[in-house]
Amino acid sequence: MTSLTIKAVPGLSGVDPEAWDALANPPGEERDPFLSWAFLEALEASGCVGDETGWLPRHLLAEDEDGRLLGVMPLYAKTHSMGEYVFDHAWADAYERAGGRYYPKLLTAIPFTPVTGRRLLSPDPDVRRALIDGARQLAGQWGVSSWHVNFPSTTDREALNGAGLLARTDRQFIWENRGYATYDDFLADLSSRKRKALKKERRDAQDGIEIERLSGADLTAGHWDVFFACYQETGSRKWGSPYLNRTFFDLIHPRMADDILMVMAKHDGRYIAAALNFVGSHALYGRYWGRLDDRPALHFELCYHQGIEFAIERGLSRFESGAQGEHKLARGFRPTAVHSAHFIADPGFRAAVADYLDREREAVEYEIAAIDAESPFKADATG
Repeated sequence: MTSLTIKAVPGLSGVDPEAWDALANPPGEERDPFLSWAFLEALEASGCVGDETGWLPRHLLAEDEDGRLLGVMPLYAKTHSMGEYVFDHAWADAYERAGGRYYPKLLTAIPFTPVTGRRLLSPDPDVRRALIDGARQLAGQWGVSSWHVNFPSTTDREALNGAGLLARTDRQFIWENRGYATYDDFLADLSSRKRKALKKERRDAQDGIEIERLSGADLTAGHWDVFFACYQETGSRKWGSPYLNRTFFDLIHPRMADDILMVMAKHDGRYIAAALNFVGSHALYGRYWGRLDDRPALHFELCYHQGIEFAIERGLSRFESGAQGEHKLARGFRPTAVHSAHFIADPGFRAAVADYLDREREAVEYEIAAIDAESPFKADATG
């Protein structure tokens, strides 16, 4: 293998965007908008990610002797566990009660984005192994408790588990396109009772409401004004302090407008709600929703039904609408296993976490099967 140098950099501003994107979204691979330099650097440039937020960028770069970039890996030093959607707060509490120091830790993930995707960004298996080794060596050099990789792809998960990282399983609700030509084709896969319920829900949600889908050049600063007001209002109620600021959205608008689907609701000529989605080559990703007026079922219409319709129209294979939410089941989303991988430095703590994960994995597998048994699909449509 070519001689490699692995180094950590404190942000993407000094990394060539084309070189990063060539590894993050290479030709022939499913395009993931969240891995793009434009998205990740916007988080840093806006201050959503940085020293003041407890997300310190320390991205790994693998370079050959000529300085050519052969592999990259998003990496952050974290001083807390917020914004990750893989919950290790109990681990932190147990380790610190035992006299250890859990934070800071290292994390490979897309900040605030519970989406499965590539994390070891190189086509070369040797480079990918070097990135894994590099992260573990940094954990030792910096004396941190652990390194975590959230929502890795199947290929990356196998490499990480093969390198000795502990495997964790959780679940999300994901909608799958079974070759539907229209939304009515999707409804035809549901039981009669569920189909009628969703039709009524959509009629109620759309009563007196005008719905717009906006992307690319159709998106304006005025639309972002409304969306951000909705995001702030709803985010403040749900989380106390939303993770993203207006500067972030100002940055991604010119960079990624064609990768964005904004679904907006208008009543009596005034926008009252909005849902923000990102569009990949194979999937639609629902990310943020907010509303200024409370309307029956409008959340379900903007966040789920409109997204399903769009995915069918675009021929996308799936619609991922974020973490949690058993209410998604009745709307055609099915429980699906998602994964993470964990390097724990302390041998005793590692053994305790490994035992916990074995038991947790069995419980999650049982839960997925039990929830899926309540699927709204007809028996012949659930295979």
